[in-house]
Amino acid sequence: MHKNKPLGLIEFILLGITERVELSGLLIAVFLVMYLINLVGNGTMISVISGSSQLHTPMYFFLCNLSFVDMCFTSVTVPKMLSNLISNKKTISYDNCITQLYFFVAFATAECILLSIMAYDRYVAICNPLHYITIMNKKVCLSMSAASWIISFLNALVHTLLVHRLSFCKSIKIQHFFCDLTPMLQLSCTDTSINQIVIFSEASLLSIVPFIIILISYIRIITAILKIQSTGGRLKTFSTCSSHLTVVLLFYGTVIFMYFRPSSSYSMEKDKISSVVYNVVSPMLNPFIYSLRNRDVKTALKQALQKKISSPIV
Repeated sequence: MHKNKPLGLIEFILLGITERVELSGLLIAVFLVMYLINLVGNGTMISVISGSSQLHTPMYFFLCNLSFVDMCFTSVTVPKMLSNLISNKKTISYDNCITQLYFFVAFATAECILLSIMAYDRYVAICNPLHYITIMNKKVCLSMSAASWIISFLNALVHTLLVHRLSFCKSIKIQHFFCDLTPMLQLSCTDTSINQIVIFSEASLLSIVPFIIILISYIRIITAILKIQSTGGRLKTFSTCSSHLTVVLLFYGTVIFMYFRPSSSYSMEKDKISSVVYNVVSPMLNPFIYSLRNRDVKTALKQALQKKISSPIV
């Protein structure tokens, strides 16, 4: 019978994306560049939206929230991974692992909820434009935003507390580059049935329900767009939500592939690649998707740059 180690003394070993040491230099360069692009891109998006009065609308308010989530989401995992690659030290303390797990689940949940809120916002704007300002007023937007954060952090707290009660005495090697739920549960010598039930019910609820909201919203949006007589009108209307749809497909495509595929096709290597896509690549690309395909954002960005260039140097 295994004897539990004192939790304060436990250190896990993060095996990372690959165990091939010769790839460390390449991985450091690639992930550092992607992380910096993420911070600069999303930080610029927040700055531009905050500084431009024409972007003070519900759509851009939620986009500002999403940019902040994307910055935090990647910051939970990438800095530690880079630190381990640079120092060639793969350990992470138990407390840091639990903290990383908490914030990872929180920001992942917030991403799902915010994407569904943004889909609903586009639905109201396109299908009910005359009442848009009334329905999506400032109080409603603030309430939706606050609810998404509260639900996300409470959900993360539930999962973290359930993991915290487990004993880890089988192994300390986590088959991942960060502390995720599934790899951690695989190391436990305690019964994880409650954890599995909560993951299946609560986590599914907080990912599938937002996805259903997104799906219904876009079915109604597409139906409304098809009723528009002119081709130009249809394209102009669809362009207002095409950026968001691209982001949704990129994020949910990898999440569905990772968590909702048959167990017979389960592969840790595939999971690592999927995690990189939705945890690093997608947050990095989001500000570019919104800025390159959105006239208002591009205009506000140009104005901000012109103002910066023309302002006198003190």
